[in-house]
Amino acid sequence: MSLIDEIQCWDGKSAHDIALIYEEHITSHDFIDELIEYCRVPESQKGSTWLIKRFCENNGKLTNNQTLRILSLLPEYKHWETKLHVLQIMTYFSIPASTKVEVEYFLRSCLEQNQKFVRAWSYNGFYMLARQYPEYQEEVKQFFEMALHDESASVKARIRNILKNGF
Repeated sequence: MSLIDEIQCWDGKSAHDIALIYEEHITSHDFIDELIEYCRVPESQKGSTWLIKRFCENNGKLTNNQTLRILSLLPEYKHWETKLHVLQIMTYFSIPASTKVEVEYFLRSCLEQNQKFVRAWSYNGFYMLARQYPEYQEEVKQFFEMALHDESASVKARIRNILKNGF
């Protein structure tokens, strides 16, 4: 079965099953490039972004071109888990200057999500953006201050972990 078929047959829940897909296809020379293309298909975004996240977590390095392609698709990511995966992989690459406005817009829209994990990782994304682009630092510090008063405990915990790293 092809990679896209396996992703689309995945139930969207079983971490074991998606991990098996990863193990089966990781040695393919165009694995990441294929996954990025599959991110264009709404039915395969969640699985594709999970697999990209696993690649990054296993010390895989995205090329600058791959990073640009992932970020170019930000407006197309619809499912909250897809957004979460993309937010989580932002810690593994630099945000190119040519995409910082799109990234900022994506992060702001994610702060409005109902899912706490998406909001928590949005704050992390803003931290990454502010570390690379100092013009965002003051606003991000204000976001953190407001969130430490208004957000849920799990989001506050994520922000406190970010702040331990310093600004």
